[in-house]
Amino acid sequence: MFLTGFAALAVMPLLPLAARDLDGVVLYPLVAGAFVAASLLGGVLGGAWADRAGARWPLTAGVVLTVVTLFVSATSTTICQLALGRFADGIAAGLVAVSVNVAIGQSYPEHIRARALALMSACWIVPSLAGPPLAGLVAAWWSWRTVFFGLAGLTLLPAVVAVLLLRGPAAQAGTSQGTEEPVRQPALPAAAAVSVAAALTQYGVSAWDVLHALCTAAGLALLVVFAPRLLPPRTWRARRGLPATVLLRALTSGTYFTLEAFVPLMLSTARRVPGVVTGLAFTGAALAWAGASWVQGRLQDRGPRHRLVAVGAGVMVAAVVLAALCTLPAVPAAAAVFSMVLAAVGMGLSAPSLTLLSLTHAPIGRQGYASGAMQTSQNLGQTVVLALASALFSAVSAAVTGQLAPFAWAFALLVLPAAGAACLAGRTRMARPDQQSGERPDGEGIRPHHALTP
Repeated sequence: MFLTGFAALAVMPLLPLAARDLDGVVLYPLVAGAFVAASLLGGVLGGAWADRAGARWPLTAGVVLTVVTLFVSATSTTICQLALGRFADGIAAGLVAVSVNVAIGQSYPEHIRARALALMSACWIVPSLAGPPLAGLVAAWWSWRTVFFGLAGLTLLPAVVAVLLLRGPAAQAGTSQGTEEPVRQPALPAAAAVSVAAALTQYGVSAWDVLHALCTAAGLALLVVFAPRLLPPRTWRARRGLPATVLLRALTSGTYFTLEAFVPLMLSTARRVPGVVTGLAFTGAALAWAGASWVQGRLQDRGPRHRLVAVGAGVMVAAVVLAALCTLPAVPAAAAVFSMVLAAVGMGLSAPSLTLLSLTHAPIGRQGYASGAMQTSQNLGQTVVLALASALFSAVSAAVTGQLAPFAWAFALLVLPAAGAACLAGRTRMARPDQQSGERPDGEGIRPHHALTP
């Protein structure tokens, strides 16, 4: 996880430089969006694979594929090869992320899982601090290709070690409070269609003309048709248990990562602050996320887990409101930096809690399915919320002359998913012990021989 974070944060700042060097700036949005689109596909593949054979095989495949794709990107001679490398790297990242969550669910007792997830969040601290500046220095001294080659070399030895260590017996599935009722099996064609839709949407929101509008419309249409096939039934209705948990991952992730996209843009364009201030926003957010995740790991027995989700979503609402206030010239620009930090606190509380709830609500023997659905939902949330906010931003920009008004409307839109997550958090609650034998928290009876679906 440490190397995954280091590679992701070190590579992103270099992609514009690589696109310019390969004479492919016009296709840069496709390169940037390929990773997110492919990680969605990798999450579906990894989840189904982990349910069939345990977490070790998709984890091994993800680690090995990461090394291969870094070499593919490093040797790129065209922008299409770079996009292909980023797409394959996204598949690898999806495999690793889902496999890690499944491994925690299968290998750790329930009272330790929160701390294990906090450790995974802590693995991103050093990469967030050191990754971008080190990559920038290496690219300035040598080239962006050297960064890719260096990351491949750093990942090669751990990949070999992982392959050797993971040859042993697969971990047994851990205990679960989930249901034995059948669930929808994600189909590979649907996953591929959703990945294409995510890439089209990412490309479409990068500009505002007829071609990009058509790409956005096509991407959203494909998402409407195929995305429900990758998620638990009644996810969009926030059915209690796993469906509501999956939906909240989409709402919180969409809110946070869209805020993370627009706040730096506002600071650098409308507020004209130095680049170091924007860098501090990312650094502070990474530290805040890890710190809040550490806190939730120490609150295992202090109260119901869904309350931490509600608190985290409430904190994100406050962060979005603060960002909107920063569109007023009288409010210091530094407050926008604090809005990103505050939003990261909310994600640090809610994201690990939602992961734990998804493992608890997972159908028996289907923790891979639940983890894949969470990964899919996270990427869908980022894609859809960012697309809607970008469309609103572009429309307001065309209608008014001020630089800050479009940001105000975009931030106002983000209040909706964050507030929705706070209101729906109660639907993710785990079952009480006295409900384990026949009645759901929503009052719907089930047959006694079925385990409870909270």
